[in-house]
Amino acid sequence: MTPDVAAAKQALSHIEMDENPATIRSKSRDFFWYSPMLKARLDHVQADFVVNPKSEAEVIEVLKTCYAHDVPVTVRGAGTGNYGQAMPLAGGCVMHMKNFAQVKEIHPGRVIVEPGCIIKDLDAATRAHSGQEVRMMPSTANTATIGGFVAGGSGGVGSVKWGALRDLGNIIRLRVITMEAEPRVLEFRGEELARVSHAYGTNGIITEIEMPLAPAYDWVDMFVAFDSFPEAAQYACDLANEDGIVLKLASVYEAPMAHSYFQRVKEHVTETDTLVGLMVAPHSMDGFETFTARRPGARIIFRSDANDWPRDPGPVFEFGWNHTTLRALKFDPKITYLQVRYQFPKHLELVEKVRATFGAEVLQHLEVLREGGKVCFAGLPLVSYTSDERLEEIVRMHEDMGCMIFNPHRYTLEEGGRQSADARQLAFKREADPKGLLNPGKMITWDDPDWAYDRIYDYPGMLQVEP
Repeated sequence: MTPDVAAAKQALSHIEMDENPATIRSKSRDFFWYSPMLKARLDHVQADFVVNPKSEAEVIEVLKTCYAHDVPVTVRGAGTGNYGQAMPLAGGCVMHMKNFAQVKEIHPGRVIVEPGCIIKDLDAATRAHSGQEVRMMPSTANTATIGGFVAGGSGGVGSVKWGALRDLGNIIRLRVITMEAEPRVLEFRGEELARVSHAYGTNGIITEIEMPLAPAYDWVDMFVAFDSFPEAAQYACDLANEDGIVLKLASVYEAPMAHSYFQRVKEHVTETDTLVGLMVAPHSMDGFETFTARRPGARIIFRSDANDWPRDPGPVFEFGWNHTTLRALKFDPKITYLQVRYQFPKHLELVEKVRATFGAEVLQHLEVLREGGKVCFAGLPLVSYTSDERLEEIVRMHEDMGCMIFNPHRYTLEEGGRQSADARQLAFKREADPKGLLNPGKMITWDDPDWAYDRIYDYPGMLQVEP
């Protein structure tokens, strides 16, 4: 296929577009540069034009027109993802969902919202309406969209209670538009949700989301310091297993991470302090204090309800999840990270095995989450980058030790996940995107079903770097 970009752009000229070249470049990028491997491969990627539809009818028109002219379409929200998932590898059209930001309905236990709504704004609306909040969110909730989270996220703040985003019950319903000669509007629930959740917009455009809600609390943010990393990790796990204590976050930061990279925390810790970051419901504080008093190695150094630091460190969740790497990168541009799943029941044992193997080369940052009702760890360790070859070796060594890696140095669905096809997503792409125009290059099994995963996948249709 040869895309006729000029014809598509002309036919869509009545729809809001971004014409400024700097804006087009900005809206063609996400936080791919967390990875030195992705930065080297994707830094030049850019759309030909950006459209900002304001209605479902305009979304359908964009898809229908681009389909007729063989123009790729990549949907995006705020671009806070880290894996190039919202970047238009083949150029074409970026469909920006900033105008799809309405909170449509709020009910007991659920909300209906458009995908372009910023999660912070969604939380504010549900809190004001009925004292509810979204169950989980990324650490970028102040800028990220709910649609980007559903299409590209996997868990986050709240996963200590609610598990992963794709676990049953964490998404209620998705409204999706296909990219065909005559686009269809479909509604997915239950088993069908897996077709398009965490699919990077490769097989449908989400225009409406129904999500579950939980009671909103004025969470107490805290930092608890330990002299020993194993004690801190055990403490975080045991606290999460206390069913009567309501948590929204439990993060573990190996020394000297807090002292080196957390600017407003630095003066309150030493280089040997491992830190645990927490969000605890106010009515659980008595239970929390009792639990913590039983741990002689635990020192509460900050609590937001005491307001006793000269400078407020800000929300504790903005030290966790992907924000940890972001804070470290501000001090050391040679740092990168991994995404590791330390599964129950060997999660603590595996972490110690990794620490013994790599030492300071792979500094541990853990997020406590539930998987199948069991407390375990998501690891987002800080890695001292020296070369692509060493980074690949570190990944293989983790896997050889029994750790599951979700590789953040890949831009495809399969390589960033379990290195295998999701048959449901592939089957729906064949049905919903017969020309393969939706976010091309992100689903290997569409392009090369026999790929061996023995090296990084380089999408053949990727834009070439100009000489």
